[in-house]
Amino acid sequence: MKEISHTNRRSVAQAITIVENDSPEAARLLHSLAPKLGHAYRIGITGPPGAGKSTLTSEMTKALRKQGKTVGIIAIDPTSPFTGGALLGDRIRMQDVSMDSGVFVRSMATRGSLGGLSAKAKDAADVLDAAGFDIVIFETVGVGQSELDIAKAADTTIVVLVPESGDAVQAMKSGLMEIADFFVLNKSDREGADQAIQALKTILTFRITHAENEWIPDVISTVASKGKGIDEVLAEIEKHKEQLEKTHTLEQRRINRERVRVIELVESFLRVDFWTSERKIKLEERLKEVAAHKESSYEVAQELVREFKGK
Repeated sequence: MKEISHTNRRSVAQAITIVENDSPEAARLLHSLAPKLGHAYRIGITGPPGAGKSTLTSEMTKALRKQGKTVGIIAIDPTSPFTGGALLGDRIRMQDVSMDSGVFVRSMATRGSLGGLSAKAKDAADVLDAAGFDIVIFETVGVGQSELDIAKAADTTIVVLVPESGDAVQAMKSGLMEIADFFVLNKSDREGADQAIQALKTILTFRITHAENEWIPDVISTVASKGKGIDEVLAEIEKHKEQLEKTHTLEQRRINRERVRVIELVESFLRVDFWTSERKIKLEERLKEVAAHKESSYEVAQELVREFKGK
């Protein structure tokens, strides 16, 4: 295919389709793009439903474009149980930026990923990076799934909350406090915003270890629907990026990201090789014995693995 470039939207779309559909040439394509990676700064945006993540993403993109930066957006939607495709269609909600020639928006399905971010989304980010986009934004699904994958895929992770519904406490319970590089309290013109910000800051004090060069997450107040607080969000991203570069943490984050990705790919390859049609049939036969309490699940699993290793 033609050389992938952010100036050629069709080439970018075709490349993402190839990796998303697991086409035979996907691995070759990604391998060919490897030398071009490392340019884009990757930002993850996550949080509960209704927090205004899409609006925030759209407004951030407009501000980044004013700075002359190109932006690739991967909007991760829940997977339809019927078609396996993206359900919400964030591109519809981002029509005002998707027509910009310096912006590329792609909705992708979670495809059952418990972390809310499919492996194909990470591949798509590589395509956008290799195409020369300055910024790649992951906007992840917020439907109660674990969002921890986003922290492994992004350089800077933003958790978006709103004043209502005790989001600060819910964030603490769900583990979002650990993955956020900073928080955005959106819709902060609503009642209870000041109390929510204070609650978040109080909870965040428990994360402080007083280590040298420690990054301390802040809480940025926004009203994304009115474009308020967007410059402050971008300034905080830049501040975090500078901290990562100063402490050489950015390189380590990216190494960790690739470590996780290689492990995931190895497990995926092994899963495909392991579950042959013959082995699936044998499993079904042996399950009858397990259900009748004549055999244990462990023994059946170990038997299947021994058979696999013996080949």
